[in-house]
Amino acid sequence: MSRAVRVTVRGSFDGLSAEQMASLIAVAADHDFMNTQYTTDGYLSYDLPARPFFTFRFAEQAADADEVPQAAMRAQIKAEDWMAEHGYPIKNVTTQAVDMAEMPLGKRGRREASRK
Repeated sequence: MSRAVRVTVRGSFDGLSAEQMASLIAVAADHDFMNTQYTTDGYLSYDLPARPFFTFRFAEQAADADEVPQAAMRAQIKAEDWMAEHGYPIKNVTTQAVDMAEMPLGKRGRREASRK
């Protein structure tokens, strides 16, 4: 059985040129931090020029709990590769993975689980 893993990769843009900054600002509506989601390809959000930070959110899979760190590393590599492909220098990259199988069920989830 596969586990859903949500991976959040955060970092800072590092010394963007005026052209790079303008390019990112031009498509900022596509990367709105108020409309985030976890996707296989990753959802990039940022709030330039207010802050130099970015967040990528990835939906990954792991066969078991032991593979969660590998899922986190895959997501980080995807984020770093995307930034490099687009020529955006970055720094201070951190990654956080959440194994959704380990998340406690809320009231609705417990109610649905008790019906099964």
